[in-house]
Amino acid sequence: MGNQNATGIKRLSNAFGYSMLGFRACFKHEEAFRQEVYASLLLIPLALYLGETGIERALLLGSWLVVPLVELLNSAIENAIDRIGTDLHELSGRAKDIGSAAVFLALLLCACVWLLVLLPRLSSSA
Repeated sequence: MGNQNATGIKRLSNAFGYSMLGFRACFKHEEAFRQEVYASLLLIPLALYLGETGIERALLLGSWLVVPLVELLNSAIENAIDRIGTDLHELSGRAKDIGSAAVFLALLLCACVWLLVLLPRLSSSA
C-alpha cells in the first residue's frame, strides 16, 4: 500500500490514508461502529454544549470517543481471527468475547463520566 520506506510528511500522509481506509472499512462492515458514528453526531455537540468548563467538555467528549476507539480495536481483533479461520475454536471465541467486554467497559466508563458530570447539575436545579 504505499512506500514502506517513506519518511517525514510522506509517511504521515500514508498513515493518514491508511487510517481513513480503516474508518471506511469499519463503517462499511460493522453495524456497531456505524451506530457509534451516528451517536457521535449527537453526543459530540452535546458534550461541547453541556460541559461548563474545558475539563468537563474534555471528560464528556473523551469518555465518548473511547467507545468508537475500542470498537475499532474490537473489530480489528474479530477480523484478524476470522482471517485465520471461521471454524469454532475456544481461543477464537474467547478473544472475541474479550474484545466485546472491552467495548462494554468503554460504554460503562462513558455512562459513569456523563452521570458524574451532569447529575449534580440536575439535582441542584430540582
